[in-house]
Amino acid sequence: MAKALLISTEDITKKTAVNGNVDVNLFVQFVEIAQDVHIQNYLGTDLLQACQTLITAGELGDAGNEAYETLVETWVKPCLIHWAMVEYLPFAAYSISNKGVFKHTSENATNAERSEVDYLVEKHRDLAEHYTQRLIDYLCNNSTSFTEYTSNQDEDMRPDRDTNFTGWYL
Repeated sequence: MAKALLISTEDITKKTAVNGNVDVNLFVQFVEIAQDVHIQNYLGTDLLQACQTLITAGELGDAGNEAYETLVETWVKPCLIHWAMVEYLPFAAYSISNKGVFKHTSENATNAERSEVDYLVEKHRDLAEHYTQRLIDYLCNNSTSFTEYTSNQDEDMRPDRDTNFTGWYL
C-alpha cells in the first residue's frame, strides 16, 4: 500500500509561519504522524488509503476523481497542515544525535519560552479543530461520494464523526 503524504512542504510554508529554510527532513515525520494519528481518525483507514493511492499513482486530478481531489485539496489539507504544526512545534528547537539532545541557539535571536511555544501549539490546535469540524461536516453530507468512508473492517480505523475536542476533566 502506498504511504503518500497528503500535503507538501510547500503547503506548509505557504499556509503557516514556517520559514522556507526549515530542513524538510526535520519536519516531514511530523506530517506523517499528524496524517496517521489525526487525519486517519477522521477519514478512516480505507478512505485515507484511497487518497494515498490516487496521489501515488498521479491520478488524484484525473477525470472521475474530482470528488477525491476536492476532498484532499479543500478539506483535508487545511486540517493536516495545522495538525502537523501541533505535532512539530514542541520539537522544533531540538536536535537528537548520538551525542545527546541539543537545543538550537542563535546569535541574533532568543529562544521562545515554553509558554510561548505552548501558545503557538494551541493556536494551531484551534485551527486544526476548526478545519476538522468542517471536514467531518463535508464527509457526512457527501458520504455517498466516498464508499471507503463506511467500508472499514477489522483492524481498520473507522472514521470518528465526533468532534468533541475537550480534554479530560477530573
